Amino acid sequence: MSRGFDPVSTSGKRLAPHERVQLLVVGAGPAGCAAALEAVRLGLKVALVDENPVDPASMGLEVPFHFGGRMSGAVRNRNAMTEAIVANDPALGEAFEAGVDVRLGVAVWSLVAPRPGVAWVGRRAAGLSDGDKSWFCDFDAAILATGRRDVGVAFPGWNLPGVMGATAAYHLLRRYDALEGRRFVILGSGREATALAEALRSTGRIVAAIVEAARDAIDCVGCARLAASGVKILGGSMIRRALGRDGVEGASIIRLDDPQSETTIACDTIVLATGAAPAVELFDIAGAVIVFRSKSGGHVPLVDPDGRTTEPMLFGAGDCTGIKADHAHAAGAEGVRAARAAASALAAGPDVSWAKPVIEATTAEQTPSPRLLWARAARLVAEADTHVCQCEEVSLDDLLGVRPPNYLRRDQPAQQARDLASLANEGRINQDQVKRLTRAGMGPCQGRRCREQIGAALAEATGAAVSAIPLPSYRAPVRPLPLAAFADESEQPAMAEHWETWFGIKSQLIPFWEPLPAMDEERGL
Repeated sequence: MSRGFDPVSTSGKRLAPHERVQLLVVGAGPAGCAAALEAVRLGLKVALVDENPVDPASMGLEVPFHFGGRMSGAVRNRNAMTEAIVANDPALGEAFEAGVDVRLGVAVWSLVAPRPGVAWVGRRAAGLSDGDKSWFCDFDAAILATGRRDVGVAFPGWNLPGVMGATAAYHLLRRYDALEGRRFVILGSGREATALAEALRSTGRIVAAIVEAARDAIDCVGCARLAASGVKILGGSMIRRALGRDGVEGASIIRLDDPQSETTIACDTIVLATGAAPAVELFDIAGAVIVFRSKSGGHVPLVDPDGRTTEPMLFGAGDCTGIKADHAHAAGAEGVRAARAAASALAAGPDVSWAKPVIEATTAEQTPSPRLLWARAARLVAEADTHVCQCEEVSLDDLLGVRPPNYLRRDQPAQQARDLASLANEGRINQDQVKRLTRAGMGPCQGRRCREQIGAALAEATGAAVSAIPLPSYRAPVRPLPLAAFADESEQPAMAEHWETWFGIKSQLIPFWEPLPAMDEERGL
């Protein structure tokens, strides 16, 4: 059976970029702004793009963060939100003044470069979209500072409006000034949770409780300070259920060592601050090597100290290369180093060999992993209709039972024979294989809310380390786009020439451009 690439499906296809930039910086957080400013100082022409302010429709789809319906009506005013973002981030103003081509409200949905399978692109380019239209932009070098996203944790009612991620809460509070909600319960007790709690309290909002699965608080100092001011710190606990009909009205909380003990706390918002994951999608799609590092937040691009990835002229900086404890300062320093490395690489020219970072020996994974603790807690409170994957409505029981989607029959012997044990007997558990069998993580969000918790649940159920569960696949576009954004694109006639052939193909195993074996032809296969 052929395993090569189809030589005709992209026949005549050409990438038609609408513009060209010398250095493309993706993400206008601390790392991206620092990189853009340093690059301009070094004489480079820089385009800095950031998808904020995000369109309200995308926010409703939980893109790029888990907003949980807690954005106020103010987000509908795009001009006002743009002004708020610039006003709340002095570095953006500096970038404007320094001559950086700053583009807000522009998302990067893909990165392409010539390599097997996409050799037709011919050059390095980024797919950009402002929500109304889409276009490709050539670049000589790119620095990705795409930041982080929240790791989801499923519990009954976590699909209610009012359950949101910590990163989304922080953006709405500090960048947009458009966060609804007055009384909060925060799940998680790390520095991210305590910093958010302090920020909420500084605006007059109430933080009723911090709930932590581990017996002791992660940020002991921060939690002690909050406890002294009246915030309940509930260690060794888990949210049993989010209460409410049309939105969060309270949280039922149990102690993990005594599930029968139950406390109800009134709140209108539950924030998930149980962990963050580096946003690596663009690195992965661009072909950069991805590795697992527990202390960095999970899967990260392999980079050297200056942010070089394994892909020529592609650099990384900030939380997307590993979650930083001292977020702003460390991310800014990485952005500066990446800008200097990019300037050096551009000065050397494209013919200079690319020094790829080396995969070093990995250290032992932290045991027990915090994600395994949350996976264990989620499994304890899960109910039949608790969907770990909300897009495809896959429950934790269906995931661990490797059951097919609800719309298929589940009583067939071949389906009933598949479970985690049978999969493990065939080799290590692969999240992509489980995804194909159950559809968990196959929804329109491409696993943004469930990717890490599915991996942790599979690891916890099989006794494997979280690092042993491979990163599942996804593809461009990494942001949902309306079809109208591609309305001006058309395929070359040479591509359409072979379309009808696929409808008459005799075998799904042998591509039509290769001759069928004689015996197969005789059988009419």
